[in-house]
Amino acid sequence: MPSIEPDLEFGCAREPIRIPGGIQPHGGLLVLDPATGAVLQASRNLGDLLGGQARAGMSVRDLPGGPGLAADIDAWDFAAEPTFMRSYAIGQRTFDVLAHETPQGVVVDIEPASAHAGLNPASQYPGMRSFFARIGQARDLVDLCAMAARHIRDLTGFNRVLVYRFDADWNGKVIAEDRDDVLPSYLDLHFPASDIPAQARDLYVLNRLRLIPDAVYRPEPIEPQLSPVNGRPLDLSLSALRSVSPVHLEYMRNMGTCSSMSVSLVVDGRLWGLLSCHSAAAHHVDIHVRAACDLIGQTMSLQIGARERAEAASQKMELKQIEVALLSRLAESRSVTMGLAANEELWLGLTSAQGAVAVFGDDMVRAGRTPDEDTIRGLVSWFFNQKADLVATDRLSSLYPEASAPAELASGFLAIAISQVNSSCLIWFRPEQVQTVTWGGEPRKEADPRDPGRLHPRKSFASWKELVRGRSLPWSDADVLGARDLRNAILNVVLRQAEERAQLTDELQRSNKELEAFSYSVSHDLRAPFRHIVGFSELLRDRNADLDDRSRHYLANIIDAAMSAGRLVDDLLSFSQLGRHSLSLAQVDLSKIVEEARRTLQPEQGERRVTWDVGRLPVAWGDHAMLRQAVLNLCSNALKYTRHRDDAVIAVRGETRDREIVLSVSDNGVGFDMAYVGKLFGVFQRLHRAEDFEGTGIGLALTKRIIERHGGWIKAEGALDKGATFTFGLPLRDKEPAT
Repeated sequence: MPSIEPDLEFGCAREPIRIPGGIQPHGGLLVLDPATGAVLQASRNLGDLLGGQARAGMSVRDLPGGPGLAADIDAWDFAAEPTFMRSYAIGQRTFDVLAHETPQGVVVDIEPASAHAGLNPASQYPGMRSFFARIGQARDLVDLCAMAARHIRDLTGFNRVLVYRFDADWNGKVIAEDRDDVLPSYLDLHFPASDIPAQARDLYVLNRLRLIPDAVYRPEPIEPQLSPVNGRPLDLSLSALRSVSPVHLEYMRNMGTCSSMSVSLVVDGRLWGLLSCHSAAAHHVDIHVRAACDLIGQTMSLQIGARERAEAASQKMELKQIEVALLSRLAESRSVTMGLAANEELWLGLTSAQGAVAVFGDDMVRAGRTPDEDTIRGLVSWFFNQKADLVATDRLSSLYPEASAPAELASGFLAIAISQVNSSCLIWFRPEQVQTVTWGGEPRKEADPRDPGRLHPRKSFASWKELVRGRSLPWSDADVLGARDLRNAILNVVLRQAEERAQLTDELQRSNKELEAFSYSVSHDLRAPFRHIVGFSELLRDRNADLDDRSRHYLANIIDAAMSAGRLVDDLLSFSQLGRHSLSLAQVDLSKIVEEARRTLQPEQGERRVTWDVGRLPVAWGDHAMLRQAVLNLCSNALKYTRHRDDAVIAVRGETRDREIVLSVSDNGVGFDMAYVGKLFGVFQRLHRAEDFEGTGIGLALTKRIIERHGGWIKAEGALDKGATFTFGLPLRDKEPAT
């Protein structure tokens, strides 16, 4: 967007427009002490205007027409009627008087009344009534503003009346106009924010109407220059006669206008725009007409506010319907990210965006047209560095110049934080909206080379076009509200899911404890019966040597079945006891544990040819008995599943990595299909038939539980008929922990 040089803008902004020290000469001014009626200050031209003496130090009653004014001001209730407006006959002339109270005294503006007979308040009533009846039928804001421009031109007789609307950056656009052929049209032209500096905009809010009947005037000074009340220049912010900035008068002349009037449109306390009136020649407007214009301005402000609120409410209602539909889908989804990904249209529609991203720590889900993942990560990092809950801009490059996000994807950026802890947020993107803006002249001010501190307004108001890039459609209040509501809803969904998971976890822990207690009790109680079955079956076999072969076969089957059941009961008992057994941590020599396992498995190995390839193994920290059981289970598995190999090879390797000890047991046996690796460590899960390889299906589950109780991990890798490798890791400790 166009801009002026910073020093020029600052120079314009520091002009003393509230305390100019003088007034416009079409009227006179005096300042009264409200308690005594003494004249504290007066404009130099006041005596000539009234036809008598008028200076500071006099009593208001000694002025021409002063007794009536003094009586009315004495009776004036400042609280009930902030603005005093009366008419007085002084000599052969009628004067209109406006007054307002300030800390420096009662400031009184006195103007000669208009001689135009048709400008009395009663004559204005029919036209005003007709106007107020019509504005309720306006189709939209532009139609409403056009009605106002037409009616005010009819009332005031200016050559041109514009309705000028500010954007978010205080640039203005003429959205409605009514004129004759004297002045050119400014309809649809843009004007830069520098034309009306911030302090001037503030004054437009404070004092809603300003008239300049003739741009070629010499200000009438106020005497004395400083207020006797506080020793400061007189504040003329609310005075109708306040002299205006010389820069503004030059601006008017460059524009080809000699008189102007402005009426502020203030919506919800903020300057929305102006009703701006111009004439090529000097032109005065009666105070009664100005009062009518002020009333029109206030009515327009109320109408604009009501229409904008209705439009915003309608938009919020539409977005709320989208939000409700989206949240119902999210509530049914397994996770927030899955729900957003499955409902892209609703997600994007919530803020009328073309792209969206949800970031939950390392997880990211995207919808629509977005930058690449690396760019998004950079944007997320920048956003959280702003320490802001929400960032919304239609010019991302102006806030984040180093952003590599292409403008056609991400000129508009709306981000809202979900969690600062794990950098979780929601982001919406809008592409740039390339547009051609037609300005009322090149929007730059010039400095006087002879006096760098002296400002000159731009001289040309001919159309000047600019191609604007890098900006998207602006985010509305409804868009921002939709983003906030979705964030809050997601927090509620996440909280509810966390509560449900916590409840399920508690129930699962309770069930596990009950199951462990049951398993322990049953396993413990079944050990003796199975041993009795084996023992008595063997006694029966040994004491009856004359049993036939079939009877001996039956007894052998009974003994084998009872022993198998006994092993299963023993394994179940070990598995259930593991949760009850506290760890007794100490240094554990893994080489010795592997050697013990080999000796233990020697009877099972028998005459088979098995090569044990054991490397140099590290020392670990852990419970010696538990780790011995884990290693024995893995070695036993390797020996069992290499049974059909003529040359069985079992390799054991160990190493120290970053903060952990890693041990692996590999074999060249039957292996397994990796598609079923998830079943390996489950209780009673078997990948081979029991008839081919004996076992209870508990060994690997027991091993996994032992390793996890030590804070470690375990995994399996294999391929059919190519062997398997089981690897586990244990945390490395700096020193021996307490037992």
